[in-house]
Amino acid sequence: MKNKTIEDIIDLSHDLRLEIGDDFHDQLAEGIYADASEIAKGSVSTENQNKSFRFDRKLDKIVTSKIWGFPIMFFLLAIILWLTIEGANYPSSLLANLFLDTLHPILKNLAGSIGMPWWLSGFLIDGVYLAVAWVIAVMLPPMAIFFPLFTLLEDFGYLPRVAFNMDELFRKSGAHGKQALTMSMGFGCNAAGVVATRIIDSPRERLIAIITNNFSLCNGRWPTQILIATIFIGAVVPESFSGIASLSAVIGIAILGIAFMFLVSWALSKTVLKGEVSTFNLELPPYRPPRFWKTIYTSLIDRTLIVLWRAIVFAAPAGAIIWLISNIYIGNESIAALTINFLDGFGFLLGLNGVILLAYIVAIPANEIVIPTILMLTVLVTGITGGEGAGVMFELSSANETGNILRAGGWTLLTAVNVMLFSLLHNPCSTTIYTIYKETNSIKWTTVASILPVIMGFIVTFLVAQVWRIMT
Repeated sequence: MKNKTIEDIIDLSHDLRLEIGDDFHDQLAEGIYADASEIAKGSVSTENQNKSFRFDRKLDKIVTSKIWGFPIMFFLLAIILWLTIEGANYPSSLLANLFLDTLHPILKNLAGSIGMPWWLSGFLIDGVYLAVAWVIAVMLPPMAIFFPLFTLLEDFGYLPRVAFNMDELFRKSGAHGKQALTMSMGFGCNAAGVVATRIIDSPRERLIAIITNNFSLCNGRWPTQILIATIFIGAVVPESFSGIASLSAVIGIAILGIAFMFLVSWALSKTVLKGEVSTFNLELPPYRPPRFWKTIYTSLIDRTLIVLWRAIVFAAPAGAIIWLISNIYIGNESIAALTINFLDGFGFLLGLNGVILLAYIVAIPANEIVIPTILMLTVLVTGITGGEGAGVMFELSSANETGNILRAGGWTLLTAVNVMLFSLLHNPCSTTIYTIYKETNSIKWTTVASILPVIMGFIVTFLVAQVWRIMT
């Protein structure tokens, strides 16, 4: 093609102007002036912009420094978790009183008044309804608090600083720096943490983040950790130090989960998910006031309610199964009792028991129903007084009463320690498993993400049990 001269280009421009009209040139000029205006805004700063820029720089020197960066990060995360746990206690109690103490008896009386067979009312009300009620009462308040607080930090501009601080650690473990954000989200809900991995562009590193997100202690497991630590860990020290000891044990489990996340990320990056660690340019956005109402709406609709609905869908059949295995008999024993007897030997090797293992099997749909299921099964197999019947999950308002039932079921300090470890290292809940499949579209990687943590849980609890028994 013959090279065009300047005169040819001018003639072509003139012809286009004749065909398109003067509006084309006007729009082109407006576009050029608009671009120039944007460039000028970025190049010429006013006094207010300079003050804002200086504030950002000074704050960044603190929150991203090698000395203060990590303490501030852990402090803010601890504050969010504390507000979540403490703030959820009252609304959770209100919901429990409404759904469990008020509506449950009303539904049972209504079923009796209309002549509903005992097995049908037990299946629907004591099984399906109670499981759903437990999930809503225990899961909704923490998520409704955690997600808005987390999103407010995101809007303020702090979360990119978290990724900046932890980028080096994740890079050394073969993962992506943005995994720090998905890890933090996992402390609220692992399913939400899995969805948050979309911010990672590299498919390999995103897969690592998905597989290891279960090591973030989600809100469904915090109540179990706190209750067991309060009953058993706090009891081995003087009463004045019991609170500190219990809190330290729970924090230690959460930190251990982060350590396992780094370890497994490193192992995956060196074996089945080999590859170069991708580099990324992390632009630290300016600090800005959070948009409160938009944050509340986004957190409640896009995160809390969607995750809660998925949990309810999986919890309903779990409640049905729990009631069925407790009320269907083979010979003189229920399916639950037979299964517990079968699992007891393996449970002993792990420092656990058959009740705990069965509870974690049937509570795969939702971690929130683990403790109520353990209490119900313990009463079922021991014959001690408690609960409202076979297959009816319950929880006690007093930690001492709960501890008495667990000790009657054979729990020791070793049992408590290994339950805390197994609560951290076991398969994801059904909601998270389903979310993993939706995000990976792979049965293979969904299976790996589901089986790997529970295998690690078996290994860790087995080793702890053997060392414990040798030392004692």
